[in-house]
Amino acid sequence: MKPTNSHLARYGTTIFDTMSRLAREKQAINLGQGIPEDGVPADIVARAATALTEGSNQYPPMLGVPALRQALAAHDRAFYGIDLDWERETMVTSGGTEALASTLLALIEPGDEIVLVEPLYDSYLPIVERAGGIPKFVRLEAPGWTIPKRALEAAFSARTKLILFNSPMNPTAKVFTRAELDRIAALAARYDAYVVCDEVYEHLVFDGREHIPMLSLPEMRERAVRIGSAGKTFSLTGWKVGYISACPALVERIARAHQFITFTTPPNLQAAVAYGLSKERPFFANFAARMEAKRDRLAHALEAAGFAVAPCQGTYFINADITSVGFDGDDVAFCTEIIETVGVAAIPVSAFYTGEPEKRLVRFCFAKPDEMLDEAAARLRRRFGRA
Repeated sequence: MKPTNSHLARYGTTIFDTMSRLAREKQAINLGQGIPEDGVPADIVARAATALTEGSNQYPPMLGVPALRQALAAHDRAFYGIDLDWERETMVTSGGTEALASTLLALIEPGDEIVLVEPLYDSYLPIVERAGGIPKFVRLEAPGWTIPKRALEAAFSARTKLILFNSPMNPTAKVFTRAELDRIAALAARYDAYVVCDEVYEHLVFDGREHIPMLSLPEMRERAVRIGSAGKTFSLTGWKVGYISACPALVERIARAHQFITFTTPPNLQAAVAYGLSKERPFFANFAARMEAKRDRLAHALEAAGFAVAPCQGTYFINADITSVGFDGDDVAFCTEIIETVGVAAIPVSAFYTGEPEKRLVRFCFAKPDEMLDEAAARLRRRFGRA
């Protein structure tokens, strides 16, 4: 038989699905995949149910229902001072991954060079390669995850079409600083490149830090694409509602790809997300505060179990060093063992690398009920020797 697509055939099942499936089989506490299990806003869910029974269930507009696009523009103006024309500069997608796919397929020509920052979320590289892009990697190192200036500059050239990165960043839990964003912006301007920033964890920033969208930088207004996600902002990952903000020319081009991928997104979910994005600032601040408290709870419990815990500036993930508890295998072996013998699931950080991976770190999700975090930490403490 003739071969299937050579790019996608190289990729197996994602590490998230693999570890979650094993966790289900072993009935383990799943702190691996980013599935929030605490604090789902009941009023937003109720609004979706009402819209389902009382509103339209036919195709909504391809770019998204006006109420959601207006709410998105108002949200970005209120939080970041970005003045968007909702009719020409916003678009709704079926999740953040579809937003990424539509954006990358719309912007990349075969042979274009694409700067990627690793460790990187697992969907980035397959989409880039399927679009014909040639990846150029900039590697961040634990525990500080600082962008290496020389490596970043070396990754750019006249052939660079765009840089794609994630802030707040999964899996590093890093929040990019203004200085780092300015450095990226300057290189993008110098080489006439686009900047695609995956900002799905925008409201999960801790310790008084500030999330700064690339689109809010004046020099990036015509070349940046901002991607957000209701799944992350409202702990409703199964809804798969994402959105894009960009200048009119970019939205128009990205929409041409979007129309042939998912075309549109369930109208009742869009109505509920519009309601959610219209909430006042305290809602989002309280969400971040709750997650920050959970971060601290799990970090202290892991440290009590003997783990060295890496700094966590944002997202709902925290990384722990397995060598600190004397484990002599790699991160994949560790994650497999603790599911099977401890009853706790985590994600090996090596899954986020393309080259020589970091094999000492595992990622835990703390968007869980406190009792689940406490029980998982107790199990790890019993296994790794601290009473």
